[in-house]
Amino acid sequence: MTEPALHHVGYVVSSIALSIDGWRSAVSPVSVSPAFDDIIQGARVIFLDLPAPAVKLELIEPLGPQSPVAAFERKGGGLHHLCFEVDDLDQQISKMKAFKAMLIRHPQPAIAFGGRRIAWMRTREKLLVEYLERARNQV
Repeated sequence: MTEPALHHVGYVVSSIALSIDGWRSAVSPVSVSPAFDDIIQGARVIFLDLPAPAVKLELIEPLGPQSPVAAFERKGGGLHHLCFEVDDLDQQISKMKAFKAMLIRHPQPAIAFGGRRIAWMRTREKLLVEYLERARNQV
């Protein structure tokens, strides 16, 4: 089984359209995905492919006041979560529970990742972590 690997860092912004030029200057992405709305997550999202191998920066804009990230954005936004790609999502959840992490959102398909499942956990250190199940052909 492959070890978890950092997939992306999530950062909440009030407006992707108003902040993207600043992010392009700050991190010099090699590419930027089209923006899309993820209704399940209640957010508009884009991914910036960073020059570092296989690491992305996700910009997250709430899709209204009921979005899970809306309260975070109202406090100024900022660094939101780390996402790790894992072979077996259910096994990773069990492992993290043994380390006293709390499951925040149960596994569900993610539009951003072609339907691969994600789950959200908060560690004892209060770090919000998203786990992304690796595509079967990547294992």
